[in-house]
This record gives sequence, structure tokens and C-alpha cells, in this order.
Amino acid sequence: MLLKFSLEPSQLTTWLDTWLHANLPTWAALTIEFVLIGVVLLTLYAVLALILIYVERKITAFFQARLGPNRVGKYGLVQSVADMVKILLKEIIHVKQSDRFLFFTAPFFMIVASMLTFGALPFGQGLQVVDFNIGAFYVIAVSSLGIIGVLLAGWSSNNKYSMIGAMRSGAQFISYELSAGFALMTMVVLSGTMSFSQIIQGQTYLHQWNIIAGHVPAFIAFIIYLISGHAETNRGPFDLPEAESELTAGYHTEYSGLQFGFFYLAEYLNMFIVAGIAATVFLGGWMPVQIEGWDDFNQIMNYIPSFVWFFMKAGFLVFLSLWVRWTFPRLRIDQLLNLEWKYLLPINMVNILLMVAMVLLGWTFK
Repeated sequence: MLLKFSLEPSQLTTWLDTWLHANLPTWAALTIEFVLIGVVLLTLYAVLALILIYVERKITAFFQARLGPNRVGKYGLVQSVADMVKILLKEIIHVKQSDRFLFFTAPFFMIVASMLTFGALPFGQGLQVVDFNIGAFYVIAVSSLGIIGVLLAGWSSNNKYSMIGAMRSGAQFISYELSAGFALMTMVVLSGTMSFSQIIQGQTYLHQWNIIAGHVPAFIAFIIYLISGHAETNRGPFDLPEAESELTAGYHTEYSGLQFGFFYLAEYLNMFIVAGIAATVFLGGWMPVQIEGWDDFNQIMNYIPSFVWFFMKAGFLVFLSLWVRWTFPRLRIDQLLNLEWKYLLPINMVNILLMVAMVLLGWTFK
């Protein structure tokens, strides 16, 4: 008979919370917890960005029949760290006739919006910083703040290329935010809640995963969300705001050093956040693959910690995002907007009505 054991970090966090409140005043225990959570989030944020940069370079090289990073460290594993050190040491160039306050503020809007969304992701069982009962609405709201940083960066740079890139990004982000929001609301209708933890709890078995339980409307919402999320991150083939051949680097052309690093960091983490939300809402989040009636199989799957399941699912969706980026050519601005307003948005609106009808008639696996 198999013995059940757990490697869940939630046990450590529960023990630490109990120990702190037993030995310290409430205000002191909460202060220490807040600081620890902030440090862990920032560390995970930076480490994930370094890993994603390395992974993208290797996957890109594979698609293009190259080797990718292979000199700095074994298999080039330290290349991302070396690039991070280099960008931290680079001089920050001050742009004449720019709005200095807004110019320096813009990168922080990107980072703050990204971090607020990042903190809402349920990385594992009990590993979620904030779990609002309106979690899906919260994510849509705070992730939208990033566009403020983009528009400020383009306008304050006093550069026509930066301004054009910022306006393109604003039009693109606002357009595709609608489809991403409707796709998430379709799953909220299916789940009956906006709380990410409750959405995950309702996906215990494989046939209860939202992408399966919701039949065709759920699959349509999944595809639309991936397309919309990919477009919101300004990555190819939706990288018009940063089109190198037209705009040099788009809205962050005038940025250098650590300031450019903030934009670079936020872009990669936004890609992971989109994948993490999709894994949570459509693919069961940190839930293991469980098949009703297969008790031995389910017990084996339970041996894998919940956070491993989450990162495997999110990692698979990140791979799909990279595959799309390095496969399709860049769209024109009219093609990009037509795709959203003439196709994705109308399909989304019909799809959410179809999901409402299915839930009311009980035609789901929930």
C-alpha cells in the first residue's frame, strides 16, 4: 500500500503563522509576515523572469536551428544572470526636453501593475497572497493599470517613435482587454464564482476542468483568452508597439539601464501571468490530474506537490505562446484591430450567452 506524504509549502507557511502569533504581538507578527511575503514575491518575480528569458532563447534557437546561449555557464545557464548584471551596471541616459517626472514614473506603473496581478495567482494549495471573492474582476482591473505606464513612457520621452508606439499599444491593449475580460467572465458563469480558490476547488477531477466541463463554449473562451492575452503582452505577431523595423523599440526607445530593465522584466512576467491565469481558470490550476474512480492513479498524482502542477500547466501555455511568437509574421495595425473588433469580440459575446444557456439548462459536467 502506498504511503501518503506531502511536500506542500502551505504546511510551512501555516506553521510559521502559528509560531509568530504565539510568540509575538499581533502587529509584529503581521508586519513580519507582510515583509516576508513581499521578499518572496519579489524574488520569485525576478527568478521567473531570468528563467523565462533563458527558456525563450533556447526555444527560439530550436525553432531556428541554432544553439542559443551556450558559453556563459553549462549550456548557457548563467547567460540571463550575466545580462541582468550588465543591465544593472549600465548608465541611465537622461533625455533632454523630456518630462522627467513622468519619464521616471512610467516604468513603475508597469512593475506595480504586474506585481499586483502576480500576487493574485494561486501558485499552489494555500500559496496565494490575496484571495478576493472577486478575484477575476480584481485581476482584470489591476492588470489594466499597465497601459498607463506605456502611455506615460511614450508621451514623456519627447520622441515621435515612442509616442507612435505608445498610441499603438494603447489601442491594442484596450481592444484586446475586452475579449480577455469576456473570456474570463464566460468561465465565471460556468464556475458560479469569481474567487480563484473556489474556481480551482470546482475542478477536482479531469472531467470537471472548466475547459472540458464547459464543452465547446469553454474551449472557444480558452482560445480567445490565449489570443487576447498574447496581444496584451505586445509579443509577436502582435508586437506592433515595439516594431524594430518601424519604431526602433517603440515606447521604451529612450529608456536605458535599469529603467529599460523594468519594461523588459514586466513583459516576460506578463507572459507568465497570462499563462498562470489561463491555467487557473481553464486547466484546474494547481489541482493534479485526477480521474474519478481511479483511486490508485489519483494517489500517485497526489504525490506531486500542487505548486509543481501549477508551474507545469503554466509552463505548457508559455511554450505555446513562444511557439506562436516565433512562427507567425507581424500583423498590420488594421489586421490586428479587425481581428478583435470584427471577429473575437462578436464571437465572445455570443459565446458567453451560449454558456449562460448551457448552465441554466444543466448541460455541463459540473
